[in-house]
Amino acid sequence: MRHGKRLFIATFLVPPLALYALFVISPYVQAFQISTTDWGGLSPEYHVVGLANFTRLLHDHYVWNALRNNAILLAVLPVVTIVLGLFFASMLSVGGRRDRAGVRGVRGAPLYRLVYFFPQVLSVSIIGVLWKEMYAPDSGLVNGALRAVGLGGLARPWLGDPALAYWCVVAVMVWSNVGFYVVLFGAGMQAVPRDIYEAALLDGAGRATTLLRITVPLLWDTVQVAWVYLAIVALDGFALVQIITDGGPGLRTDVIGLRLYSTAFGDAKFGYASAIGVAMLFLTLSIAVLALRATRRERVEL
Repeated sequence: MRHGKRLFIATFLVPPLALYALFVISPYVQAFQISTTDWGGLSPEYHVVGLANFTRLLHDHYVWNALRNNAILLAVLPVVTIVLGLFFASMLSVGGRRDRAGVRGVRGAPLYRLVYFFPQVLSVSIIGVLWKEMYAPDSGLVNGALRAVGLGGLARPWLGDPALAYWCVVAVMVWSNVGFYVVLFGAGMQAVPRDIYEAALLDGAGRATTLLRITVPLLWDTVQVAWVYLAIVALDGFALVQIITDGGPGLRTDVIGLRLYSTAFGDAKFGYASAIGVAMLFLTLSIAVLALRATRRERVEL
């Protein structure tokens, strides 16, 4: 009987584990091997160069420029997205006026949730093309709206201005991610007993105090996971940057993911690009571990 049970479990576990090893683990292992070569990606010929690619990384100003942009994104994207997500979710869940039915969200909350979540049903390529056209100097919706309300003097070549292009991309990334966390945090708030919020209102707590002293501590585990996930998104950022600006103008919006792609497919240096990928892997893991440790706190039980 026990042998049959083990055979039954193995029958269901072995095929998916084999596929995972083949399509997920195997490419990682190959990337480590390729990172020690000078392979160009097209020819089967290559030479083993050891750690030379990693030594080169330390002196590559293009890589350091991309990392600097990722660092700014890492500092801005998680904070802004989580703050906006908590604020909107709080308003939609418990931000309405208290009535006989108790604490409730603002009027029209289901419609607002749909609007906030809408970017999640769009692919990243559609989002990138959409916002690239919206930022267009002459035909874009952003400048068109400014001119329509008499603020034409504020119209700019948004993606062509080195001082603005990066922040335009950051705004798109926040817009495309915040809706998911509105729904995620809102689902967490629905599990919080309404008696707690009603007691806080009776004690005279305002909305800001309720959010900071009640909602955030009770949702801290969810906030912690959200921060780690957004940190990983900030360390990548490849797709939107590649579609909207392709790293320009003057590499002001370049990120490490785009630098890897350009090195591999633009410069035909797959060995060096693999070294960038390996370094990016360890950097991402390190930041995820540090984030989990830095945000660790005692769990609040209801």
